[in-house]
Amino acid sequence: MEKQNHSTVSEFILLGLTEFHQLRIFFFFFFSIIYIAILVGNLIIILVVKLDPQLHSPMYFLLANLSLIDMSLASFATPKMICGLISEYKAISYEGYMAQMFFLHLLGGNEMMLLVVMAIDRLIAIRKPLHYKNIMSHRACIGLALFSWTTGFVHIITQMVFTVTLPFCGPNVVDSFFCDLPRVIKLACTDTYTLELLVIALSGLLSFFCFTFLFISYSIILITVWHRSFSEPSKAMSTLSAHITVVVLFFGPCLFIYIWPFSRVSVDKILSVFYTIFTPLLNPIIYSFRNNDMKKAIIKIKTKHMSFRSTF
Repeated sequence: MEKQNHSTVSEFILLGLTEFHQLRIFFFFFFSIIYIAILVGNLIIILVVKLDPQLHSPMYFLLANLSLIDMSLASFATPKMICGLISEYKAISYEGYMAQMFFLHLLGGNEMMLLVVMAIDRLIAIRKPLHYKNIMSHRACIGLALFSWTTGFVHIITQMVFTVTLPFCGPNVVDSFFCDLPRVIKLACTDTYTLELLVIALSGLLSFFCFTFLFISYSIILITVWHRSFSEPSKAMSTLSAHITVVVLFFGPCLFIYIWPFSRVSVDKILSVFYTIFTPLLNPIIYSFRNNDMKKAIIKIKTKHMSFRSTF
């Protein structure tokens, strides 16, 4: 692969979602509301888990971590996309493009592994209920959370180390609304066939491995729940259905993008919107606001806050 000491491209142009003016105005207001909802919904989860002692358990600790990742994941792409919908200036600097790409893949890889960790947590809770607290101790939860961050970091570093050395001498137009490896690799002024295969192998295999592990884990859990006599079977099934729904919504678009990369741009755009914007919004709805413990905690904190204000 031909190497170059520096890139002659100083910025990239993100074409965004659409060129139609009316659609851009509609998308501006629509995605602005969605982004605010993402921040508010996930922030509520983090605060409620922190403030309510009843939610100081491994499951909710991991859920709060998921909300933090979702807020961060949406924040690295969505604000730039929203600004691009009403601005004619659609450029992003070379350094900004690489930074956005780094954090998006760091957080994406992190979330994949965290979903695996959450599946392990549910598997232990249902298969080994008497030993659950000892196995999923606070120290173990922190270790698993750090492991998910480490996985995301290794995932992106193994790809970025090759990407930043690519020579870019034009063109610099990216038909997308956010910075992604498959798009930028195609703009390099050299043969990138080997690097394209590396991206498919690393991103695709990580997605496929995590999805396969999750499929097997939740299959075992569902079989266990089906055959055992739980005191609250509906609660167990409700929790599991929430987990499985989030897994399908997250991995569906992700697997499609990285198993068939460099293909139909319009389809990739739709899936990318779902992956970076709608999934972070759906997670708090599916995981938490359908969860009775979470709803009770929110009501309790709200009642306590209102009674505190009424005393003044």
